[in-house]
Amino acid sequence: MKIKNILIIIFIIIGLYIVLDFRGHNFKRATDACIAGSQKLEQPMTIEEAKKFCEDKIKNKK
Repeated sequence: MKIKNILIIIFIIIGLYIVLDFRGHNFKRATDACIAGSQKLEQPMTIEEAKKFCEDKIKNKK
């Protein structure tokens, strides 16, 4: 019974680590997609302007 509880706690910790680690990865993918989409606008932005704009928009949606 005691070993089972320890294993459950270990799996929860590993799961939390994985979820928190992928959060940054997903943010980067969303930002990259936004930058690629902004290049197809009528008035394309520079990469730096698009990156700043996209990061602000993504952070505000959270």
